[in-house]
Amino acid sequence: MMQLTKAEEQIMRILWIIEEGTVQDILKRFTESKPARTTIATILSILENKNFVAHRSEGRVNVYKALVPKNEYSKKQLFGFVKNYFDGSFSSMISFFAKETNLSIEEMDTLLEETRQALEKEENDKKTIT
Repeated sequence: MMQLTKAEEQIMRILWIIEEGTVQDILKRFTESKPARTTIATILSILENKNFVAHRSEGRVNVYKALVPKNEYSKKQLFGFVKNYFDGSFSSMISFFAKETNLSIEEMDTLLEETRQALEKEENDKKTIT
């Protein structure tokens, strides 16, 4: 999966929130330094060429929808980040962030417990489905 530019990610983040919308709908979501309408249309065209979005026509207006789910893109980017900056080691990444943010032992315990619970829930959900 391709990595998106900052501008492309901005548009994708908006589409992931609104699920589908027109150029005007996307433009409304910008709070500061709104880009030109044509800029948004151009970026959407690029995203379509990269197979990240698709559109349908409603009269003279195109309605865009994300083809790539946010969690799928986020997962690919995170794994790439860990691979490129932490030699593929999640524990090295966690250790780095724990040190850099001065996490307390209690916060680390909470993080571990939340992770443990999420993994157990995922495991139970898998067992329920099969």
